[in-house]
Amino acid sequence: MLMAHPAVLKDLVDQYETLCALHAENGSPAARRRMDDVAYTLCVSTGTRDVDSALIAARRRLADARTQGDSVLTAG
Repeated sequence: MLMAHPAVLKDLVDQYETLCALHAENGSPAARRRMDDVAYTLCVSTGTRDVDSALIAARRRLADARTQGDSVLTAG
């Protein structure tokens, strides 16, 4: 299975968390659609079927990347 680059995963997790906060704050349909899109991309990028599992998998991959050195967290 192809694995998303840690920098991509970090960006997706950050986007999802920001969109969750925006949706909770104002509940706009646009924020919800974008949040759904990012959730789908997270699932595809982590090989999971739901956003909670995707977030767990992404965070685990990011933690593993940090132990290998911060250079893998920067997009090149």
